[in-house]
Amino acid sequence: MQLSLKGKHAIITAAGSGIGKRTAEVFHAAGCRLFLCDIDEAALDAVVKALPGSFGMVVDVSDMAQVDRFMDVALAELNGLDILVNNAGIAGPTAPIDEIDPADWQRTLDVNLNGLFYCTRRAVPALKKSGGGCIVNLSSAAGRFAFPMRSPYSATKWGVVGVTRTLSVELGDHNIRVNAILPGSVAGPRIEKVIADKAAARGIDPEAQRAKMLEPISLKEFVTSTDIANMALYLCSDAGRHISGQCLNVDAGTEYLS
Repeated sequence: MQLSLKGKHAIITAAGSGIGKRTAEVFHAAGCRLFLCDIDEAALDAVVKALPGSFGMVVDVSDMAQVDRFMDVALAELNGLDILVNNAGIAGPTAPIDEIDPADWQRTLDVNLNGLFYCTRRAVPALKKSGGGCIVNLSSAAGRFAFPMRSPYSATKWGVVGVTRTLSVELGDHNIRVNAILPGSVAGPRIEKVIADKAAARGIDPEAQRAKMLEPISLKEFVTSTDIANMALYLCSDAGRHISGQCLNVDAGTEYLS
């Protein structure tokens, strides 16, 4: 199946690394015009330079004023919007609930939920003006399973699921499709830090913690950022034109989180 986004215009948040970067690469290869953001200027610049015709801007999505400036510039440059990928998110603290600093709890909510809201509220009028489009929100397996010692992160990812399902109904009359992708553990630096933090909290070896995390995964491996980017491409292409309100698991058969 050849999936194309030729002639489409997309905004992708947190596109400097990981899932966001890979999604930008996959969308660019499919012919999409991109406006990207990230909090890491050097990483963002590298991605923009590698993807001719794309644009970028440094943004902390938890800051509404920054998001508003970014959206003003992005929408003017793109001259139309067809796709929003709300990828920005942080892992938050790894600790029992009674040891979590309230500031860390709040920061996780500010980035993972408020950032999604700030971007979406500005994108929706542009999507309506375009006659419809697609919003893809990044949730997590932690948005359908309990995730011990990761309560702030899990809370936000369950929240993303709720927002996704609600907006799919709210925006359906405007031909705007809204879906969420729920990745399992994604190979890369972030999951390596989570493994190290959980191992330290439990007083076990990091490899023992890795084994605990792989045990409930049917395929016994972590997913990749390419797996997630490919699902986003499918959802935003014509092949996914009748998919909305769905929370799609890309998790190698994860049965629970540990």
